[in-house]
Amino acid sequence: MPAVSKGDGMRGLAVFISDIRNCKSKEAEVKRINKELANIRSKFKGDKALDGYSKKKYVCKLLFIFLLGHDIDFGHMEAVNLLSSNKYTEKQIGYLFISVLVNSNSDLIRLINNAIKNDLSSRNPTFMNLSLHCIANVGSREMAEAFAAEIPHILVAGDTMDSVKQSAALCLLRLNRTSPDLVPMGEWTSRVVHLLNDQHLGVVTAATSLIATLAQKNPDEFKTSVSLAVARLSRIVTSASTDLQDYTYYFVPAPWLSVKLLRLLQCYPPPEDAAIRGRLTECLETILNKAQEPPKSKKIQHSNSKNAVLFEAISLIIHHDSEPTLLVRACNQLGQFLQHRETNLRYLALESMCTLASSEFSHEAVKTHIETVINALKTERDVSVRQRAVDLLYAMCDRSNAQQIVAEMLNYLENADYSIREEIVLKVAILAEKYAVDYTWYVDTILNLIRIAGDYVSEEVWYRVIQIVINRDDVQGYAAKTVFEALQAPACHENLLKVGGYILGEFGNLIAGDPRSSPLIQFNLLHSKFHLCSVPTRALLLSTYIKFINLFPEIKPTIQDVLRSDSQMKNADVELQQRAVEYLRLSCIASTDILATVLEEMPPFPERESSILAKLKKKKGPGKLPDIEEIRKEKNANINGGTEPVNASTNAKASPPPSSDLLGLGGSSTQNAAPPASTGGSLLVDVFSENNSTTPPGSVRPRRGRELLQVCLQNLGRMYVFFGNKTSTQFLNFSSAVLNVHTKPADPTVEGGAQLQQILNIECVTDFMEAPVLNIQFRYGGTLQNIAVKLPITLNKFFQPTEMTSQDFFQRWKQLSTPQQEVQKIFKAKHSMDTEVTKAKIIGFGVALLDQVDPNPTNYVGAGVIHTKTTQVGCLLRLEPNTQAQMYRLTLRTSRDTVSQRLCELLSDQF
Repeated sequence: MPAVSKGDGMRGLAVFISDIRNCKSKEAEVKRINKELANIRSKFKGDKALDGYSKKKYVCKLLFIFLLGHDIDFGHMEAVNLLSSNKYTEKQIGYLFISVLVNSNSDLIRLINNAIKNDLSSRNPTFMNLSLHCIANVGSREMAEAFAAEIPHILVAGDTMDSVKQSAALCLLRLNRTSPDLVPMGEWTSRVVHLLNDQHLGVVTAATSLIATLAQKNPDEFKTSVSLAVARLSRIVTSASTDLQDYTYYFVPAPWLSVKLLRLLQCYPPPEDAAIRGRLTECLETILNKAQEPPKSKKIQHSNSKNAVLFEAISLIIHHDSEPTLLVRACNQLGQFLQHRETNLRYLALESMCTLASSEFSHEAVKTHIETVINALKTERDVSVRQRAVDLLYAMCDRSNAQQIVAEMLNYLENADYSIREEIVLKVAILAEKYAVDYTWYVDTILNLIRIAGDYVSEEVWYRVIQIVINRDDVQGYAAKTVFEALQAPACHENLLKVGGYILGEFGNLIAGDPRSSPLIQFNLLHSKFHLCSVPTRALLLSTYIKFINLFPEIKPTIQDVLRSDSQMKNADVELQQRAVEYLRLSCIASTDILATVLEEMPPFPERESSILAKLKKKKGPGKLPDIEEIRKEKNANINGGTEPVNASTNAKASPPPSSDLLGLGGSSTQNAAPPASTGGSLLVDVFSENNSTTPPGSVRPRRGRELLQVCLQNLGRMYVFFGNKTSTQFLNFSSAVLNVHTKPADPTVEGGAQLQQILNIECVTDFMEAPVLNIQFRYGGTLQNIAVKLPITLNKFFQPTEMTSQDFFQRWKQLSTPQQEVQKIFKAKHSMDTEVTKAKIIGFGVALLDQVDPNPTNYVGAGVIHTKTTQVGCLLRLEPNTQAQMYRLTLRTSRDTVSQRLCELLSDQF
């Protein structure tokens, strides 16, 4: 960049700044500024033309006045005129003024764009840098429309100087953030990847920032960057600090570039090429090794830059989740940070270990630090670090340590910050339910939870404990006795009274034989707290009273007297009054048999997703909560016979790997196979058409819609949904949506005979049972039309085939031996039992077909991994055909019982 000569010092500007600083009051400053503004205005409007130096000086004064907080409403044109100067300092001040003061909607944008265009075409590197900086600083949509197509060519041109390449890459990054739809993907994308091999590390750093951002949106366009990123990272981490002197920061070589490269690699799965994968593993091992070395400097900048690279490397290790050794080493390294004196390091270590706990390989290693985490929960001063400690305890919990962790969380709850109490309550309730070997412990835990933090126990928590008690015969008597004893406390929380009222109303007869808990004592105990309750709780207690009349006829007169009292029959609340009147009338006129029928014991509740878990996920937000159901090494089923979370499993945040047959439109063929010949080379499927021959086996067939609308799907690594108006009449208020999938809204108007397209990127968040439903709504001829279409997305479409030896297969088969993990089905063959067709169907299902593994050569065995957003679920299958009986026996073992059940249903339908 050219040096500024002494003649460019602008003495008048220096004097003006000095005058402002010497002002004794705000009024004096305003007076001096107004005087100067009047002088500048007169100079700009004067008949005498100003030279470039004077314009520059006055524009600088205006810029300084603006930075002091005063409005500037003139001088913009003079700043634009400076852009045409051939002097660097004048052009620089012009661009600076425009970057700071010119609004993106200004009428001068067109003139500014013309000046920028001239500078970009001048091939003067200094002028090109100034213009690129201005584009990035303003970042308006008009500038993006004008230059988004030109800047990529400057970036990849062979004769562009390094400094200009840096500016072009960062400018393009800025435009992609402000107007992503205007940045074109073209042939330049393959050329920009090669900038990772550039000799100038500044260019590599800027290019990596750009590629990492673009790869998140279009991973296929930049997948070749993986090998180059690994090669560059390898050269950096193996170099000495003296090799990269200009980019070494406190003895750490190129830390910013290393972090960016590691983040770029997190956009992709582990490299398939063994050489690249091995080189990347070496890089990560080297980073972990360097973390163990003594520091080369005591300054905080050295440790910060060193740890920044380390934590990003650990994030990549967790993202790949494929190297057990690296995962365990990363866990041990993070464990050392748990007792570090720096609060930020302790926070980051706890946060990263929460994610590590979701890996099957590192979960046991994380559990070894349980005492340290519990100690942090007790002694940590920073509430945010304590919250991360709670998250980590929740993530590392399993059957072996559940009681210890729940007890520690309950102890902490008594003194916990109010901001996180509700979250802790939800987590304790979930863990107590999920890992309750003895349900008496579960009941004690929930009642203790209500006692300690009753105000933070939501309805979902006490609803859930009632559901479980009703569904479990073996715990009903204990629950009734426990709540009865808890209610005898002088002061008990209203939530405890709700639980006690409901449980005693259903199962009070189980403890009525004890004189200490006779029917009359139970009633008097509940009724003694009646006047202290809110209206909803009183309504529940009235229902308990009528239940008591059925359970204990001997106290019927006492209860009828209560219902007949003025406080009930003339209650100001309509709900309470109506209940009292109706319950009293029912108890008077109904016979014993009728009363027993009307007030019989509640039937077991149907099992569904735990409302507590759903509430916790909602509170934490998507992607923030490690799903403890998915982070278990053994991942046993919920012994409560209770709710396995089945979350909506589609998301538009990321595209799947290009190798995965996401929608299964390839039918039973392999993942990379071409479409069937019957489609005529087209991947379009009319999902409403009845003679649709391309619907693959196992895909979800939508119901036939109205004859007004045609919906087609196209599988190109994403789902393309085409809506065609089959009529000549316009569709109004057109909308389409899929639950938990964020898509760009479709055009609300569809002309007659026209077609529009909508793109859905699908990601599996967790295992799911039902296919997502596309809800379409539009107005036709004044009538609102609603169409629901099940999308052909099933759980097996997220399989990754896994090759295994015979020894590994049967070793893993034995590990998945609990009854909940295995599903077996014997069924009649629906189609011909042809060997090749059967193999093709198994491969098309998504698993790897393993040859020479089963001792019986006629049997088929396969292995695969279901990839979800937060974890992986391993799956082994065995199919035994009996050709004589035309029968199959299908056995599936996975680490989650819901997955086993669903995959068994899907696969058995194929045969």
